[in-house]
Amino acid sequence: MSTLSQRPMNAVVGQEMPHEAADLHVTGAALYTDDLVGRTAGTLHAYPVRSEVAHGKVTLLDVQPAYDVPGVVRVLTADDVPGINDAGIKHDEPLFPDEVMFYGHAVCWVLADNLEAARRGAAAVKLEVEPLPALITVTEAIEAESFQGATPTMVRGDIETAFAQAAHVFEGEFEFAGQEHFYLETHASLALIDENGQVFIQCSTQHPTETQDIVSHVLGVEAHEVTVQCLRMGGGFGGKEMQPHGFAAIAALGAKLTGRPVRLRLNRNQDMTMSGKRHGFHSSWKVGFDGEGKIVALDTLLTADGGWSLDLSEPVLARALCHTDNAYWLPNVRVRGRIAKTHKTSQTAFRGFGGPQGMLVTEDILGRCAPALGIPAHELRRKNFYVEGQETPYGQEVRHPHRMVACWDQVWSNGELDRRMAEVEQFNAAHDDVKRGLAITPVKFGISFNFVSFNQAGALVHVYKDGSVLINHGGTEMGQGLHTKMLQVAATTLGIPLDRVRLAPTRTDKVPNTSATAASSGADLNGGAVKDACEQILARLEKVKADMQEEIGWDDLVKKAYFDRVQLWAAGYYRTEGLSWDASIVQGNPFKYFAYGVAAAEVEVDGFTGAYTTRRVDIVHDVGDSLSPLVDIGQIEGGFVQGAGWLTLEDLRWDTSDKPTRGRLATQAASTYKLPSFSEMPHEFNVKLLENAHEDGVVYGSKAVGEPPLMLAFSVREALRQAAAAFGDGGAVIEIGCPATPEAVFWALEDARAGNSSDPD
Repeated sequence: MSTLSQRPMNAVVGQEMPHEAADLHVTGAALYTDDLVGRTAGTLHAYPVRSEVAHGKVTLLDVQPAYDVPGVVRVLTADDVPGINDAGIKHDEPLFPDEVMFYGHAVCWVLADNLEAARRGAAAVKLEVEPLPALITVTEAIEAESFQGATPTMVRGDIETAFAQAAHVFEGEFEFAGQEHFYLETHASLALIDENGQVFIQCSTQHPTETQDIVSHVLGVEAHEVTVQCLRMGGGFGGKEMQPHGFAAIAALGAKLTGRPVRLRLNRNQDMTMSGKRHGFHSSWKVGFDGEGKIVALDTLLTADGGWSLDLSEPVLARALCHTDNAYWLPNVRVRGRIAKTHKTSQTAFRGFGGPQGMLVTEDILGRCAPALGIPAHELRRKNFYVEGQETPYGQEVRHPHRMVACWDQVWSNGELDRRMAEVEQFNAAHDDVKRGLAITPVKFGISFNFVSFNQAGALVHVYKDGSVLINHGGTEMGQGLHTKMLQVAATTLGIPLDRVRLAPTRTDKVPNTSATAASSGADLNGGAVKDACEQILARLEKVKADMQEEIGWDDLVKKAYFDRVQLWAAGYYRTEGLSWDASIVQGNPFKYFAYGVAAAEVEVDGFTGAYTTRRVDIVHDVGDSLSPLVDIGQIEGGFVQGAGWLTLEDLRWDTSDKPTRGRLATQAASTYKLPSFSEMPHEFNVKLLENAHEDGVVYGSKAVGEPPLMLAFSVREALRQAAAAFGDGGAVIEIGCPATPEAVFWALEDARAGNSSDPD
């Protein structure tokens, strides 16, 4: 067992405890970025001037009328940018564009003494845009050959020979939608300038260092002149990994030019129509099976809808390619990828980061092909699992595949699936107008950034003379419990009670050059760095202790060390070892390990409306040796529900007509965009952590928990497919939309009733 993963007796990690700020959250005492405005005198408010054309050239921008509005102080335009007029890392996202690329694209920003004055000032600006052709859907982009970025291909084996020898070959297409993040806190930044010209930005961002980078290049200053702090976020889910940078730059630019603090906070409508979403995908595929139902070949083309700029589309696509296998051995495989350029918001990171999209394609294939093969879907999935010694299509060994089997067997046993599947059949035979479905699906998800350089982290730990401890780390807190885990790691390493440790907000002037809190790697990376810093301090204290004749307590030891002039603070560092990746050939070892999980879902569908209820969900999920079990259970439950929302409810709709409103997001509020709520929660929800799952080489034997549980929700969509099929003869091949809304389920069950089996070719 490695030193990093070895857990001491009576450790604070592994104990069930609530989120470190739970009481602040539920009482409303927790401060978020926009709460700081009331504490900042003289703050100006920013409001955008936005295009009402999806694509066009700006032919007139007259900002003078805005200055006639009382309270307006400044209008920011491209002419005001002292540095680089770009909000992204690919230099394809003009901060102040002269060509608008999506409906609602901000062309300039009005600063005023209050928000209403800023809004009225923005309305007074004269903006004229000459419309240009706009591509709104991914299929339109494919037809127009409108692509951007890399076009990777992952290959293994000889697919042509494998298809020629396959007993069964099927082909098809599958298109599925993206997802709105709908974090409770919208994008927010508050920027001010101190007496030395230092820029200080409070920002709701998952990536403070990159926010710092973008602000510095927009302002034309060096990074050490910009400090970014993130107190906490009211949700992020990937939507605040890249997207906050431009908004922070606007606030910083305004503060620099006016000398006053500037607050930029998007309202819900603006946030939904101006910020990126999960990538929708189009896929075409061909799959071959042998006579026993084992996959012998898979050939698929994945087209991600990237929106108007690249953002993170290339790494999202790469992760999608690397997760098309999910839990299944694919001996011969070719997966090609490309990114469509459309005139919509630039799509971005979202929990799972392309992994869910790649996995969904294969799960949909298996769900569609199982009836055509005459094999129950759960049997088809189980017989294609990885076994020890096999590698992924990109060449990484699949370690511990027996944990997938253990999760599967526990769900099967604890969920009493044999009995319940028989009961579902009996229920369906006895009811004509309501049917049930029960499905079980696996998850294998790789953990680490698939850009190797991002797999590093830093921490700063201070031990004060009284024995109390303050920790800083580079990760950000968005409700996921990262800070809670870091407090537990520090207390465990130092061997002191949790109440002696406090955590300070994430700041770029305390821990520099940090990676985004993303890729489910926050606890792995920052935990390793915190542990390293604590161990440096412990090593110095051990030398002090060795010179003493008697045992003394922590407080006295620290005091003695101080008077002996022993350093009581340390900067910790961690880098993930064993990673390699060659994006040009899509080969390497991009992941530290795989997280496994299995879910079984039972649904009931109304044959008149397609409306459904989720009767029961059983989950067993692998988090290694949990750092904080209560937090991890919450993450699994929340991730599953968010995944079910993406797959069954959340239906993004853009105007695809030829009207002037073409390209406008139609689902731009909670009234039109259906989010999962308490009524969509499973009536019975059983979540267990896989036992005896220690992961060597990771902080205290734990595993990531942020993203993998989202894909457990595949079980709900597959259960809906089976329920829809039951309205026919039960053996029909059912194609079901994604999201599988009640409407989509209704049309699927109508096809089953009519005997319109959508057999794969």
